[in-house]
Amino acid sequence: MSIFVGDHTRLVVQGITGREGQFHTRQCAAYGTRVVAGVTPGKGGQKVDDIPVFNTVSQARREAGANTSMIFVPPAFAADAIMESADAGMEVIVCITEGIPVLDMMKAFHFLKGTGARLIGPNCPGIISPGKCKVGIMPAPIHKPGSVGVVSRSGTLTYEVVDQLTKNGIGQSTCIGIGGDPIIGTNFIDALTAFQADPETRAIVMVGEIGGSAEEDASAFIREHVTKPVVGFIAGLTAPPGRRMGHAGAIISGSSGTAQAKIEAMEAAGITVVRNLGQIGETTKNIPGA
Repeated sequence: MSIFVGDHTRLVVQGITGREGQFHTRQCAAYGTRVVAGVTPGKGGQKVDDIPVFNTVSQARREAGANTSMIFVPPAFAADAIMESADAGMEVIVCITEGIPVLDMMKAFHFLKGTGARLIGPNCPGIISPGKCKVGIMPAPIHKPGSVGVVSRSGTLTYEVVDQLTKNGIGQSTCIGIGGDPIIGTNFIDALTAFQADPETRAIVMVGEIGGSAEEDASAFIREHVTKPVVGFIAGLTAPPGRRMGHAGAIISGSSGTAQAKIEAMEAAGITVVRNLGQIGETTKNIPGA
């Protein structure tokens, strides 16, 4: 299932009647995203800015033609919301919710394997194809249409990287925040696979952080399967071993998951590694093909 959003996207927002859901729904609609429905159980029949609200995602799919969902449901119910979206036939599910219990996400993760749905997140800023479609909470004005794909575990670092790229005159094809939780739906390799196959993407920026082995796995994949230039950055270079830093997945144990180990793996794969975040825009600008 495709990760990307665009003209084909018909969005339903789960939790649209909440304050956060309403605010970001309006931002997505203002950017040009086709928001066709909202879902809040018990509030079917209402409207938010002329967007019809349904009790279930299946109703939104059947009556409004929704094929993509964005979730602003509280943590205790968010995994069920993910599974409801998948069961209703949503092609792409973007879960913004932070703090979903790991056991709940394990259940949702295995449920998704039996469907055709693509989950982005949870605990992520979402996905945007600049100038086309935004499904998420990222600040739209910093983005610029172009040919560099961005994938990041950190939402705020995604914004920083995009802002630098835009200020250096570098546009983006698609920007994906995959989230920093231990269990997520779309990982680096999924995003890299999509960018490699995307004719509109000529170069890739990958932003990782300490903890886990996702960046090492991605580096091995890049070495074997990615022909486009990749610029990389690892957050947490000065983090003390054994301490949680920010995201639930950002914990290092012994030599596993350290920033240095990730940087070495990236450099061995031919990735241009930037050690100073403030230089990532300028570095990308000087990469041939970007």
